[in-house]
Amino acid sequence: MKTGQTKFKYLQIASLIFFLFALIPDLVVSDPQQDGDPAILSIDRIFDSDEFSPQRFGPARWIDNGAGYTTLEKSDSPEGGRDIVRYDTKSGRRIILVSAQKLIPPGSSKPLQIANYNWSTDGNLLLIFTNTKRVWRQNSRGDYWVVNLKTWDLKKLGGRTKPSTLMFAKFSPDGKKVGYVRENNIYVESLSDQSITRITWDGSETIINGTFDWVYEEEFGLRDGFRWSPDSKNIAYWQLDAEGIGEFFLINTTDYLYPKLIPLQYPKVGTTNSAVRIGVASSAGGETTWMNIPGNSRNYYLARMDWADNSQELVIQHLN
Repeated sequence: MKTGQTKFKYLQIASLIFFLFALIPDLVVSDPQQDGDPAILSIDRIFDSDEFSPQRFGPARWIDNGAGYTTLEKSDSPEGGRDIVRYDTKSGRRIILVSAQKLIPPGSSKPLQIANYNWSTDGNLLLIFTNTKRVWRQNSRGDYWVVNLKTWDLKKLGGRTKPSTLMFAKFSPDGKKVGYVRENNIYVESLSDQSITRITWDGSETIINGTFDWVYEEEFGLRDGFRWSPDSKNIAYWQLDAEGIGEFFLINTTDYLYPKLIPLQYPKVGTTNSAVRIGVASSAGGETTWMNIPGNSRNYYLARMDWADNSQELVIQHLN
């Protein structure tokens, strides 16, 4: 009985393979527009075009204490741009809050391609994330621009820094500054004069301020590693020390003609972990005050951290 069932399963698999191969000649065809039949599929139409991409929604953001929300929608003009549109929660009324035309930087003819965006607390400022690059699993590095909805000034953050090097930029609660991470250090930029204050100075390949190593991202989903205090006066942040972590090599066989080795600091069972600590520094710069957490910092995780709904206390989750 088992032998018969096995043969039957093999026949089913063989039939499926035959069926799939029979479909291939129908898929790999010439340009359907030349054939004049839009019902004919091709590999290029399926994988190299947006023809069959699902319609996107968002990112969406609540505004006005829930009275409305904003989302991104394709712009009529300029081509390739997206408007930020506001919908009234109760009535569904739609207005274009920020047109793509307003997002064209000086000297450019094309609007910013919005990967993500956030509003200041009062709704008068818009923070746009664009020109993004991948870090591990997600595109968390890029450029940030601030739009003033009263004056329509459009300013790029980061001064003369290299393109696509800022991470996790966010407004201070009072809307006067923006904090961000660049090359494993934390910075604060004033929106009034674009002066930049460096909060940490020791960031390197192994000293990681305001973001995380592979393990914290993989195990806890953590990427953004700093938090503004509610009064905007301080920043709490994680610092990891990855000195002494063993390297694991990933092999990239798809992006280059020859395979490329990618070294990755990755602790295996029984080897050393990154040391971790949490500190608080003034947003105006100065020394960091480190939290007193008992135990060996290489033998525990600090999996969550935030301000305790005030500007004097932190809530920290501590795991062995």
